[in-house]
Amino acid sequence: MKIILASVGKPHEAYVKAGIEDFTNRIEKYFSVNWLIIPPLKNAASLSEKDLKKQEATAILQQIQKDDCLLLLDERGKLLSSPELAQLLQQKANESTKRLLILIGGAFGVDETVNKRANYTISLSKLVFPHMLVRLIIAEQVYRACTILRNEKYHHI
Repeated sequence: MKIILASVGKPHEAYVKAGIEDFTNRIEKYFSVNWLIIPPLKNAASLSEKDLKKQEATAILQQIQKDDCLLLLDERGKLLSSPELAQLLQQKANESTKRLLILIGGAFGVDETVNKRANYTISLSKLVFPHMLVRLIIAEQVYRACTILRNEKYHHI
């Protein structure tokens, strides 16, 4: 299974880049993984929130293949524990899912069309985090899930 960590926005900022790269490289021991950064719209400042989400949705949906499993990160999603995320990864691997795309939406979330396309919607916390930190957190959590699946020492309860 290939894991694609996708985010709408600018490239990784320096203050999180090293951490994101470190955890992404660690995930490579378990699954093929890469980042897909969907650039922000050039005219974003002139668009309403609704129009911005619609245009971002077009860019997002163009990147999703028909058979992809889409896991959407959203503050209103289901809260999962790290072991539950590990179980979800294992389930998708067992189902021979070719690509698991984990999506961090835009600043205002995602359009309803992306919500409807999502196979799962999860939340990292009831708190709201900056997108750059979410990138680091999700990379770390995917790595943690991988170590849980292999019964390695990284995760402590």
